[in-house]
Amino acid sequence: MNRTTFEQIFAIMQRSFPDNEYRTFEGQLALLNNPHYRLITDTDQSGTIIAFLACWEFPKFRFVEHLAVDPDIRGGGIGKQLMLTYMKQSDKPVLLEVEPPLQEMAQRRVGFYERLGFHLNPYPYVQPPLREGQAELPLCIMTSPQPVEEQEFLRFREVLYREVYRTVSA
Repeated sequence: MNRTTFEQIFAIMQRSFPDNEYRTFEGQLALLNNPHYRLITDTDQSGTIIAFLACWEFPKFRFVEHLAVDPDIRGGGIGKQLMLTYMKQSDKPVLLEVEPPLQEMAQRRVGFYERLGFHLNPYPYVQPPLREGQAELPLCIMTSPQPVEEQEFLRFREVLYREVYRTVSA
């Protein structure tokens, strides 16, 4: 992936997520050297990136860290199609993080993923800080194709903390 392509992805990331939900430019760019990390993009007719899915591929599961569509063209099914295509590529469980469904936008986001076949799991979870000086972020884990038992959730969390967040525990 060239720098211009990555810059287009990072620009969508900045417009789509609060600062505490993504790394610095350099931190995100460095992930491209990690063999578990992948970026999948969708482009418009002119070749401009309009959406991306950032994921981690592990032996027992796959983790979607970010899914975003250019805010100017959201609501047209692009994100849904990107996620469905990704989910069909493997039989491994797919995990993702969402904000607890306490506010309307978070409830809508959970509903979006539920319509795609994800299940909200009840176990406590926090995302370790992605940038120096930030606090932990209380989130929830959603899984597809089914909810997970607590022991499986703990194994998944251990891999996420070790491989994605480079920490032992949160």
